[in-house]
Amino acid sequence: MGKKKGNMPNSNVIAQNRKARHEYHIEETFEAGLSLAGWEVKSLRAGKGQLTDTYILVKNGEAWLLGSHFTPLNTTSTHSIAEPDRTRKLLLHKKEIARIFSRTQDKGHTCVPLKLYWKGHMVKCELALVVGKKLHDKRATEKTRDWERQKARIMRSQN
Repeated sequence: MGKKKGNMPNSNVIAQNRKARHEYHIEETFEAGLSLAGWEVKSLRAGKGQLTDTYILVKNGEAWLLGSHFTPLNTTSTHSIAEPDRTRKLLLHKKEIARIFSRTQDKGHTCVPLKLYWKGHMVKCELALVVGKKLHDKRATEKTRDWERQKARIMRSQN
C-alpha cells in the first residue's frame, strides 16, 4: 500500500496558534520535538490539540510547553489517567535552549509555540522568539492585509 498524500499543502499541520502572529513580532523560529504519551499521540492524530494561550518555559536547562490542551479520546486505554493540560517537555539542543533562555531574559521578549505538525511519524512544534506588538502595529498589519485583499479583488476583476 502506498502513502496517503493530502490535497492541502498544510495537511501535516495539527494545530496552529494564529493569535501569536497577530499579537507578536516574530524574530526567530526553532523546531522542537515533543515528549508525549501514547494517548496524546492518538488524540493528535484525531486533530484534538489546541495551542491557544500557550507559552514556553525554560527551567533547569530544559524547555517545557505550558498551557496546551490535548483532548483525550473516549477510546483511550483505561489503565492510564489522561491529563489534558499537563506540562510537556520539548526536545531541543542545549545551544538552542541556551539561546531561548538568554533571549527571554530580555525585556519584552518571550517564546511561544506557533504550530504543531507531523514530520514523518513524529510530532514537532515550531517555536518562535517574539516581541509583543503595540496597538498601532496591529492596526497597520490589518490595514496592509485589507489592502492586499482589495488589490487581489481588483486584479481578478481586471482579468
